[in-house]
Amino acid sequence: MISLICTVYNEGRTVRDLLDSLLVQSLPPDEIVIVDGGSNDDTLAHLRAYDQRLPLRIIVQPGANISQGRNRAVAEARGDIIAITDAGVTLRPTWLEDITRPLRENPDVSVVSGFFVAAPWNAFEMALGATTLPDLSEIDPETFLPSSRSLALRKSAWEAAGGYPEWLDYCEDLIFDFELRRRYGYFAWSPTAIAEFRPRRTVAEFFRQYYRYARGDGKADLWRGRHAIRYGVYGVALPALAVLGYKQNRAFWLLGVFGFLAYIKRPYTRLMRAWERPLPGGIPLYFFEKTLTVGLIPFLRVVGDVAKMLGYPAGLWWRWRHRREIPPHATDRDI
Repeated sequence: MISLICTVYNEGRTVRDLLDSLLVQSLPPDEIVIVDGGSNDDTLAHLRAYDQRLPLRIIVQPGANISQGRNRAVAEARGDIIAITDAGVTLRPTWLEDITRPLRENPDVSVVSGFFVAAPWNAFEMALGATTLPDLSEIDPETFLPSSRSLALRKSAWEAAGGYPEWLDYCEDLIFDFELRRRYGYFAWSPTAIAEFRPRRTVAEFFRQYYRYARGDGKADLWRGRHAIRYGVYGVALPALAVLGYKQNRAFWLLGVFGFLAYIKRPYTRLMRAWERPLPGGIPLYFFEKTLTVGLIPFLRVVGDVAKMLGYPAGLWWRWRHRREIPPHATDRDI
């Protein structure tokens, strides 16, 4: 039996996209368990409009964070195979069939990684997707840690890992992945199990998203090295190059420019691939819009970095204040 689970909170504008994509799956789920964290918009009305068209079970748990919601959904699920996704995505028609195939065909597989891609509606969202999301060609299946937008596992694996960490509100799926990796090592890879999602629509939404991600890093004590490098570049290297260029030789400024161009090279590579795909409705991207995407990438890189540099210490401060409440197994790590 295959159970599909997700959590929702104020997803009234997006949840129908997910539900519509579930209606056309090549392998329908035996049940769909959705936990609502106490939405105060029309999310529940949209969900209930589908309860005669899908094998849908809706559980309302006001105040539940995403970890608590996922754990409740998996605990309530009847299936031995659990497919996990998020509200706000559209699943390609073969997603459930592809992501569960390794589990259905090989009893030794416990976890399957799927993939996710941006589905932009305009030039801004295309630039944001290219700036923040990896291409499939960049993925190493041996080390890839899947987002819970696109993941499948046996219920027994969820139980063995202790579920999602309910003390975290962001980065919870990474901590869950680490525990699954520690216990099972190998994750099967299903690159055709793709969830599409629309990037954030404004700079403010993007800033809040990355601030919260970085705050989650701080709470979970993740990626110390990466964050240290970011502070070193913006706080030490760039000011030093600026001063040296002004006082000694303008070549130091060129060094800074070339360093930044190297930093944004990968997003531009992704962007050129994204140009080949039309926007929804088959609308092509015209010259002006392509030019706009080129100019947006450096700006979005800096906005994202500033959001991370502000969010990470906020998370570390939270971790210190709540150090007695963090489970003993949630040890410090530098990943």
